[in-house]
Parts: sequence; structure tokens; C-alpha cells
Amino acid sequence: MPEINAEARIEAPAEKVWAQLTDWPAYGEWNATHTSFPQGGPAALEVGGTFQENMKLMGFPAEVEWTISELEPARLFVIKGKGPMAVSLATRYTLTPDGDATKVRIDGEFTGAAVTLMAGKLKDSGTAALNESLRKLAGLVS
Repeated sequence: MPEINAEARIEAPAEKVWAQLTDWPAYGEWNATHTSFPQGGPAALEVGGTFQENMKLMGFPAEVEWTISELEPARLFVIKGKGPMAVSLATRYTLTPDGDATKVRIDGEFTGAAVTLMAGKLKDSGTAALNESLRKLAGLVS
């Protein structure tokens, strides 16, 4: 089960980072794996809410059905999803205020038989995408 993570200190308050993180029409401006929300992102930002996302992982398109499993505005956003080939995904965004800035950490996890075959490449590709996403997110809110 590959786990990936990335962390960055973004020079903006947590509320501003959160607003960008949950701005669904602008999600693709910073999220390196996102290609579209077929139905426009989550209808309601609440635990149990669901949404579909089209992504590109390791150069391959993937459609994921996400469910919001944990939510604490401006602090924590956790989603769990089902992707192609019986792959399960989880993504956890943690925002921690740090003076006038915010520490942002993204943790991702992939499970399923198909994942085992490409675990190393998935970990490398996923980690690079998370770091690129954090760099772009910082550029939008700083």
C-alpha cells in the first residue's frame, strides 16, 4: 500500500489557504492530478458528501468517486475514494496555523491489487504531484 505525502509552509493564514483549497472551480489551478469535476465538485462540503473527480495518475486517466470522511473547516479535509481496477484512495489535507503562515500537509494512500504491481512508480509520481500541487497552491494564496 503506497503512502505519499508532502508538506509546505505557505505564507498565508489558514482561512485563506482553506478558501483556495475548497474553491472547486479553481481546483485545477493548483492540484497537479486534477483534470475535472464531471458534476462540478462537492454539492455540499460536509461529512458524507460525495463527488466525482477525473484525475491523471502516472499519465493515465482515472475517474474517482470520493466521499468526505472528515471535515474541520480551515484545519482538516479527508476524502476516501474508489477508482478504476478496484483501487481505493484516501487523501488527507491538514492545515496548521504557523504565525501569519500555514503549514499544509497532504497525505495520500492507495490500496488494491493493481497498486501492488506499480507501487514504486506510483509513490514517486504521486509524491512529485503533491509537491507540485503545494507549490502552485502557495503561489495562488501568497
